[in-house]
Amino acid sequence: MNAKANGARKLIDITLDAGFGRSTPDVEHERAVAIFDLIEENSFAPVGDTGDGPYALKLSLVEHRLSFDIRRETGEDVATHILSLSPLRKIVKDYRFICESYYEAIRLASPAKIEAIDMGRRGLHDEGAQALRDRLDGKILLDFATARRLFTLICVLHWKS
Repeated sequence: MNAKANGARKLIDITLDAGFGRSTPDVEHERAVAIFDLIEENSFAPVGDTGDGPYALKLSLVEHRLSFDIRRETGEDVATHILSLSPLRKIVKDYRFICESYYEAIRLASPAKIEAIDMGRRGLHDEGAQALRDRLDGKILLDFATARRLFTLICVLHWKS
């Protein structure tokens, strides 16, 4: 694949459904960091797209399902994928619980306890990213780091709903 094609296989814009209000400062920080990191570095390509990227992605929840609305930077529709949240629900719930424990620990706990909770948090985050990659198999090609950041955004959407 040539360099132009590699540069086109990425996201340049990410939006979350605006129908949800703001969340806690910790969750809003996670959202902002995930979006910034995604824009800076990602690998993202809809399977079967014959046009050129880069892409803009709108993530939303539609009737308790996850919607990936993918467009070109020009606004042209590329694809919309609607996924059941059921396979991710337990991981998202567990991840939220451990994140809440982590946010509390960084304010009050010893460094050793914070590190232990953070190790568990990173493990669940990796599990969620892999589950997301599995759900998107055959629909969207993405690397593990991109899946991790998208999983963070899915958690933010889920927590706000």
